[in-house]
Order: sequence, then structure tokens, then C-alpha cells
Amino acid sequence: MTMTHAVPVTVAIARRADPARAHEMVAWMRAGTALAESFPGFLGAGWVQSAPGSAEWHMLYRFADAETLRRWEESPQRHWWLTSAQGIVEHTRTERRTGIEGWFDPPVDHVVELAPPAAGEPVPPATPPRWKQAVTIWLAFFPLSLTATLLTARFIGDAPLALRTLIMTLCLTPLMTYLVLPRITRALHWWLHGQAAPWRTPRRPS
Repeated sequence: MTMTHAVPVTVAIARRADPARAHEMVAWMRAGTALAESFPGFLGAGWVQSAPGSAEWHMLYRFADAETLRRWEESPQRHWWLTSAQGIVEHTRTERRTGIEGWFDPPVDHVVELAPPAAGEPVPPATPPRWKQAVTIWLAFFPLSLTATLLTARFIGDAPLALRTLIMTLCLTPLMTYLVLPRITRALHWWLHGQAAPWRTPRRPS
């Protein structure tokens, strides 16, 4: 029997609705979230309007793995919910995110209703540029890969290359996903999101 790690799946959906029916749109999205909450594996959901009076809405929901997501997406409850908005809501785009890239996205662990931030409130950080994500992954992967190469050469150096590579990847993948990468992304959060280094204190006006 093959053991696999569950990988959370985030689905981002863009939809359009008549701005005059914004209250109906919000009620419809709340109903969908309430239905999804009753399904095993549901991790959270949220939505945001592009701007006040805009027809564009962005919805987000997250499940523990592809199987629990499939059960929700193929459920009669979701089918009823989608059909209830025919003539009101237009579906425009869907995007799914899984795997390592999810470490760089802001976590969604509860239902949220997003609105434009008020004056003086911090703006939630956007996903970092891909080159910064690549550098962060390399910083985590290089020392792990070097250590694994040295250890396998010392203890199982006579084993076939394919076997050594198999052992290395079986060890490195969970270490990267559950231990090293979460720690290094937390440590480099300031750099990933273009913030000042934590050890730098702003100068006080003289």
C-alpha cells in the first residue's frame, strides 16, 4: 500500500454580478460557504469585491486534499447552490493552487469577508514574486541536498544510483514540506513581502 501526504488545495474563482445586486451576491456566497463547511476537509473560504461598485468578485475556498475537494465539487449541494444563481452570477475564471507554492500564500483557516482596508489599516501582503519564491526554495533545498548527498555517499555509497536517489527524495520531500520550508518562509517573511528587516529600527526624528 502506497502512503501519500495530503496536500491542501486552494481554489480561486472569479465571478461577475450586476453591482446593483451586490446584497444578493453576498447572501449567495454566504450560503455556499455554509454548505461547504459541513463537508469533511473544508479549511476555509472567503470573498472580496474588486472595488466598491465593481461587478468583479473573487472567491476562495480551501480543502485538505484533492479527494475532499472533489466530494464537495461533485456534491448535489454544490450543484443546487450553483444553479440557484443562474441569471445572476457569471463564472469567468478558476485557478487551483497546490504544493510548495501554497507556503507563500496568506493562510485561509477561517471564513472571512474582505473589504477595502480603512485608512491607516495594514494592507494584506500579496504573493511574493516568483524569483523570490525560487531563491527561498533554493536556500532550503541546497543544505538539505548537500547533507543528504554526503550521508548517502558515506553510508550507502555502494548502492545503485537509482536507489540512493530514491532514498534521498523520500527523506528530503517531507523534510522540505513540513519542517524546513515553513521555517525559512517565516524567517524570510519580511524579505518575501518587501518589508524592512526586523533588526532595523526606524530612526526617530531629532
